[in-house]
Amino acid sequence: MSNKRIFICFAIEDEYARDFLVQQSEDTRSPFEFTDMSVKEPWDDSWKTRCRARIKSCDGLIALISKKTRNADGAKWEMKCADEEDIPMLGVHIHKDDKGEIPSELNGYKVIEWNWSGIADFIKSI
Repeated sequence: MSNKRIFICFAIEDEYARDFLVQQSEDTRSPFEFTDMSVKEPWDDSWKTRCRARIKSCDGLIALISKKTRNADGAKWEMKCADEEDIPMLGVHIHKDDKGEIPSELNGYKVIEWNWSGIADFIKSI
């Protein structure tokens, strides 16, 4: 599988989950690989312009969903931006037994529980 450019969208409180996903993709036993294109710098006036350019350069977006996501304006904007740019998206619940509300920005997109095969299938499909 060729290396895909994936934007990882998450509430800042869920940064640990993004870090875990990135680490897993670097494991040689992982069923998927990608380049993490998530935004790592704080918001400023030009954030949306730079973020849109980064999202447009990606093959897909993975939105990590928790109870914090519904209040994460930046993450919701990133999903809306990806939808506007026709970037394929996948929603992934961070917690199996403590799921957050699926943001309306993911309407029409597949949302799964966190599992490696589901994430790999998405990455392979784009």
